[in-house]
Amino acid sequence: MSVELRTVGTLAPPPGYSHVAVARGGTMVFTAGAVPLDAQGNLVGEDDALAQAERVIENLLAALGAGGAGPSDVAKTTVYVAGASHETQSAVWQVVRSSPIGAAPSTLVGVPTLGYRGQLVEVEAIALLD
Repeated sequence: MSVELRTVGTLAPPPGYSHVAVARGGTMVFTAGAVPLDAQGNLVGEDDALAQAERVIENLLAALGAGGAGPSDVAKTTVYVAGASHETQSAVWQVVRSSPIGAAPSTLVGVPTLGYRGQLVEVEAIALLD
């Protein structure tokens, strides 16, 4: 299976992602939200949303790989940014958008808090395999 990303001409152009992902058949891979922890469970990038976003993408790609998926298999992401200003949310969004999964349809959500003390960013993905 392959994921076909589409932009809808009658909708406002999205800022760097696709409106729709179309996939038929195959296997679905769902990740838990990737968090900004290193392999020992330590928070990476305390008080630094951009450093956390970079680590989250790295961890998300590792999780996808464990499921047999790569960036081109990603059909949908959800990006969570905790307690952040619009500027911080936009900066995190740029990190995600410029990553290997950046073209997939995505939703950016501002939330009051996330699961780990000091955590500012979390990203989950759905991927589709042949």
